[in-house]
Amino acid sequence: MVRKLSGKMLVWIAVAALWPAAHFMPMTVRAKSKKVTKFEIMSKDEQYRMDTATFGAGCFWCVEAVFERLDGVVKVVSGYSGGEVKNPSYKEVCTGTTGHAEVCQIIFDPEKITYEELLEVFWKTHDPTTLNRQGADVGPQYRSVIFYHSEKQRQEAEYYKKKLEESGIFKDPVVTEIVPFDAFYEAEDYHQEYFELHGEQPYCRMVIRPKVEKFEKLFRDKLKQ
Repeated sequence: MVRKLSGKMLVWIAVAALWPAAHFMPMTVRAKSKKVTKFEIMSKDEQYRMDTATFGAGCFWCVEAVFERLDGVVKVVSGYSGGEVKNPSYKEVCTGTTGHAEVCQIIFDPEKITYEELLEVFWKTHDPTTLNRQGADVGPQYRSVIFYHSEKQRQEAEYYKKKLEESGIFKDPVVTEIVPFDAFYEAEDYHQEYFELHGEQPYCRMVIRPKVEKFEKLFRDKLKQ
């Protein structure tokens, strides 16, 4: 928690007097993450037609708030991927020494939304040129990363990244990692649905909400009704 809070310290200082610390963290939470398989978070009936995407784009509260609004996305779970430590805790990941990134596991219906469309949202809702950083959140756990689940996903991600680099949209190189998926560890309970449950918290109001509002304007035709 120390590293993440320090990354957002300017936000907290500005509103600390109005938002007691007790409102931010629930008293009882699951202390460790848990490893889940690709489709464990779905019912068996859904497994036959659904696919999975795993993206890291800074704080997973922000990523979750964006992707869960897309039509065709069935479920979004915040967690950790890419590191060596098994069942890491949030505190461990925040040290920046586990190798894990904060990510979201996105279960989607490819008949309603394609992986390519998810990639478009991914690259247009964060800065893929800042190495190990998104805004005030700094550290390798906040890196821009795509964990692909198939060769087709790898090819589509590499193609999209190449097109971005050739477009000249960004003045700096795109540093997004594209690596094979290995394991996903679901984050502690209090991280799930964070923006939906704590939308009036300072970080939600000052960081997540503006991102979501911008996203909703840009992808108006892709939102759930």
